[in-house]
Amino acid sequence: MTPFAPGIRRVALQAYPRLFFACNQCLRQTTTPQQRLASRILNVVRSRGFADAKPITPLEGLADHVASRSTSAQARELAKTAFPKTNPKSVAYWLIGSAVSVFGIVVFGGLTRLTESGLSITEWRPVTGSLPPMSQADWESEFEKYRTSPEFRLLNPHMTLDEFKKIYFMEWAHRLWGRFIGISFVLPTLYLIARRKVTTKMAFNLLGISALIGFQGFIGWWMVKSGLKDDLFAPGSHPRVSQYRLTTHLSTAFVCYSWMLLSGLSILRTHRLLADPKTAMSALQGLKNPVLNVFRRSVFAVAALTFVTIMSGALVAGLDAGLIYNEFPKMGLGLTPPKSELFDRFYCRKEDGSDLWWRNMLENPSTVQMDHRILAVSTFCAIVTLFVYSRTGRVAAALPTSAKKGALGLVHLVCIQVALGISTLIYMVPIPLAAAHQAGSLGVLTGALVLAHRLRVPKPTMRLIEQRLKHLKR
Repeated sequence: MTPFAPGIRRVALQAYPRLFFACNQCLRQTTTPQQRLASRILNVVRSRGFADAKPITPLEGLADHVASRSTSAQARELAKTAFPKTNPKSVAYWLIGSAVSVFGIVVFGGLTRLTESGLSITEWRPVTGSLPPMSQADWESEFEKYRTSPEFRLLNPHMTLDEFKKIYFMEWAHRLWGRFIGISFVLPTLYLIARRKVTTKMAFNLLGISALIGFQGFIGWWMVKSGLKDDLFAPGSHPRVSQYRLTTHLSTAFVCYSWMLLSGLSILRTHRLLADPKTAMSALQGLKNPVLNVFRRSVFAVAALTFVTIMSGALVAGLDAGLIYNEFPKMGLGLTPPKSELFDRFYCRKEDGSDLWWRNMLENPSTVQMDHRILAVSTFCAIVTLFVYSRTGRVAAALPTSAKKGALGLVHLVCIQVALGISTLIYMVPIPLAAAHQAGSLGVLTGALVLAHRLRVPKPTMRLIEQRLKHLKR
């Protein structure tokens, strides 16, 4: 027994009168050495005349210790079940990598269409179709199915099995790539949400993109299915898929790509801004300058116009409209074909001709090509005008350097795209130029989206920066 033991027992009995006996050894076992030392020092001070000093008994210290540990445990449990306020950079890199993969499959899908390979697989087997035919009998079976398609009967009646294998592997690789994108996106999405690694908003974004990827697979088969029957316009017409379904398939891919890209860029931008809150707040306040309102809306309009132009190009591809009027800027003897050709009653399906206008706009190759030319020239002029506007007057003074670089990069991209488009038309759609032209369209859209993203003021990030600044002031 130590000489301080009677004092500890006396204080414990005074603090807890209902306890008739408190064993000194038990008190030692239920408290830590640090707590016992602090209690002894305070009791000695009190015994020497410092009556105001409040002794801390071992049981009180134990209660405080248990309460603090209980609170910490509850805080940790709450943190595990709550979504964070920011997303990790690794999620941004994964999203941008997925967007690059979608970019690649869009270009490869264009090659599949240009090589007439898209209709080589006549069945949709999402799981079992992951493997190609493994034996000669399997190849013969697949080739026999292809022989029943309109494309074989009207376009490739003399095709051999070896030639069929080439186009089959093109379509099979395209579908396998799509499956890879789905698996490499959906599984990480489920993990990130289940483990609360992303914000609530990002969780909804990831779920939306995952659903869109699944829908894209269905749209792809829906498109291919339209080319397995010869009833688009008239018996004996060139076998192809529906231009409406092709446009839907391409638009879904572009939306998926844009969604991934912007989500990834938003995460990186948030981290960059939070690294220096004071500078970030000044930059974001500069973007709120009323002088930039017209320029910002113009950038969003250009991005929308670019998307519409690309979709009109999908109609051109679906109708093989690039194989006619292979000169520029004229179409035949004038800038436009004759009115009788542009609005031909051949494409009407109603006796009264009430669908004459929109049917020709969407199904007449001559009209569709003219529409695409008009939209392409309009997009080019709009982007050049936007660039000039970014270098004039108060807009140039208020515009951040990153936005100025984005406007300049967008001009470069659209100039390359115009050159590719005219070359593709003049040389009657060679495969390398046509594939490059499709990649260029996605490049121009990317430039417009990046510029629009740099001009956007993210409100959630603004709130986080304000919280950081308040914390720094304290």
